[in-house]
Amino acid sequence: MTINYINGFTLAAVLLVVSCGSNNNSIKTTEMDNAKNKNNPVYSHTDTGKVVLADDEWKKLLSPEVYHVARQKATERPGTSAFEHSKEIGTYYCAVCGNALFKSDTKFESGCGWPSFYEPISKGSIIYTPDNSYGMKRTEVMCGRCKSHLGHVFEDGPPPTGLRYCINGVVLDFEKAQQAEEKYNGEQKPAAK
Repeated sequence: MTINYINGFTLAAVLLVVSCGSNNNSIKTTEMDNAKNKNNPVYSHTDTGKVVLADDEWKKLLSPEVYHVARQKATERPGTSAFEHSKEIGTYYCAVCGNALFKSDTKFESGCGWPSFYEPISKGSIIYTPDNSYGMKRTEVMCGRCKSHLGHVFEDGPPPTGLRYCINGVVLDFEKAQQAEEKYNGEQKPAAK
């Protein structure tokens, strides 16, 4: 009886950790804006060109936390992302390269411990690849511009897609809709003579 209880508890703990993809090198996300890294020359919200850099270059450009998840396919601890329960209106970007990934109106509370979305911002913003690690068959999602690991997609999401993009918050960057509008309007004003 005790062994069955322990085995059941162990199985439940394992399923919780791997429900959105995990590995033993977990990370805690503490800030909502992870990647405002002015030293990252590939970071752009407007450049759509593919980014290909050697691993040692990524290591120089990214914080250790972002590098670990994005380039080494690690997973942050569940429930630690400031984005998980955020209700802010705006756009989520790849923290590595600035590629637009998700609109906030596609975000939903999945209860899995990571920010979840039901649809990417465009078909090309995400790359899908099979992930058979840890004895499971899953679909990994990567940034369509820099191929950084974002998380996984599952077929248990809400309508209209039925998909749940379970994303590590540490590889997300966010811009509020109002900030984006102000930035756009500021760029459109003619220069004073």
